[in-house]
Amino acid sequence: MQIIFHSGQVLTVDSERQTAEAVAVKNGIISAVGSNEEVLSLKNGETKLINLEGRTLLPGFNDSHMHLIGHALTAAKVDLRHCASIGDVAAAVEGFIENRKVKNGDWVLGWGWDQSQFIEKRMPNRYDLDRAAPDHPVMIMRNCCHVCVANSTALQKAGIDQHPKSIEGGTVEIDATGIPTGVLEENAMQFVTGLQPSIDGKMLEKLIKEAASDFLAAGLTSVQTDDLAFTGSDLAPVLIDTYRRLEASGDLPLRVNLQTLLPTVSELQSFLDQGYRTGQGGEYFKIGPLKLLTDGSIGGQTALLSAPYESNPDTCGVGVLTRPELLQLVDLARSNGMQIAAHAIGDAAIEMVLDVYREVERRYPDPDPRFRIIHVSLLNSVLLQRFKTQGVLADIQPAFTSTDLSSIAGNIGDKRAAWAYRWKDLIDLGIKTGCGSDCPVENYVPLESVYSAVTRQDRNGNPPGGWFPEQKLTLEETIYIYTMGSAYCSFEENKKGSITPGKLADLVVLSEDIAAAEPSRIKDLQVDMTVVGGKIVFER
Repeated sequence: MQIIFHSGQVLTVDSERQTAEAVAVKNGIISAVGSNEEVLSLKNGETKLINLEGRTLLPGFNDSHMHLIGHALTAAKVDLRHCASIGDVAAAVEGFIENRKVKNGDWVLGWGWDQSQFIEKRMPNRYDLDRAAPDHPVMIMRNCCHVCVANSTALQKAGIDQHPKSIEGGTVEIDATGIPTGVLEENAMQFVTGLQPSIDGKMLEKLIKEAASDFLAAGLTSVQTDDLAFTGSDLAPVLIDTYRRLEASGDLPLRVNLQTLLPTVSELQSFLDQGYRTGQGGEYFKIGPLKLLTDGSIGGQTALLSAPYESNPDTCGVGVLTRPELLQLVDLARSNGMQIAAHAIGDAAIEMVLDVYREVERRYPDPDPRFRIIHVSLLNSVLLQRFKTQGVLADIQPAFTSTDLSSIAGNIGDKRAAWAYRWKDLIDLGIKTGCGSDCPVENYVPLESVYSAVTRQDRNGNPPGGWFPEQKLTLEETIYIYTMGSAYCSFEENKKGSITPGKLADLVVLSEDIAAAEPSRIKDLQVDMTVVGGKIVFER
């Protein structure tokens, strides 16, 4: 079956031909790109013609870092994203219990709150949640997924009482008398998350299909997803088998690259002993890099900084892994041919990861290891140059600017705020860059991220002119990193990422010509059609 898209504004993201009018697809592969006259001359009696009527056709968006299972799971949780006070949080929890008819004793889980948006300007605590849900164990996750709050029932189930046990790479917050407040940071969240209902293969299949449906409607044709952050590493074999089964049956409608979060040497060794390696899989599912978590978030004051927080001089954040632990994990992964992608937000965390990458690269020389750092939020000039010198890839999330611009200076001060989200500097230095959402931390819709990248504004258009406007990206730069850049991150730039003959026919049709739209309107454009492997998988 051949399909010809014609009479459109085709943004090819191809170095040889930047724009075109028409594209032919045959057997799931792009077969021709060019003018209407050139491509329409290839039609025959079986060709399906799609008139774009001036709309944009571009390569399918590829999210370089997100949490597919996490997105699907949030539908069953209390949505706290729009809460403007702790009272709103309590009301949302109460309403959820009432509306869902949650039985006494059953867990109530929530997510998405941000204390910087609260009237009280503080985090919720156990007592706030006790008043809202005295008959249930409750745990609510901050929007960054690096801090949570548990009520007294949940703390009791976790064995967290006065003078609580400690955990490496995590913090149980206590008050002046030594009593836990309910706030758990980084690895300490495991005390509570480990008690929640487990997920089996049947449920995973359901969650994957639900999330895929949402993503295709937004124009995503490929996602690089850290699912183990939400399921636990012990579920890795079941998760991989589920994806493989869906691919084999033709029921996986978009392409998935699994980032494997294995935070300890024993977990990584077990994974390797079972024969898993980066790159294994087919065209719809592949095992991706080892994912490592080295620190937290700026908003949660757990990102690891080289100097204390402006808003809290008693802390520099939380190092989830020590340097020796990180070195041991990266060494083991590289000696077994695994790619590595490390989450690092604070400047101290980024420096530690760069140091470890440099040391391990000397031990295992490789002309193209494609070491990655996810988020790279705080970059001083020295660190920026090290990305260039070491050839490390940056995975960025432009939507972070929209979320953080109102509070970041208060957390880290004006000087370091200027180091935040230096996307344009990365691009100008020629640093290989991928683009994603970190969904469900941010909205998975690519056009929302494109808007954030080109405007550096929140959804209401603030601040005027953009936040540190010198770091705005052009539309062309943003589309490139969201397609070709992300494909490069997973060693797939020769298969996808541009509208080039011979590549996979993963395509998106937008509701109008994006290049002619005012930047402020980009977030409001619609996806009219999504094509994966030459098959129309979504149509508005």
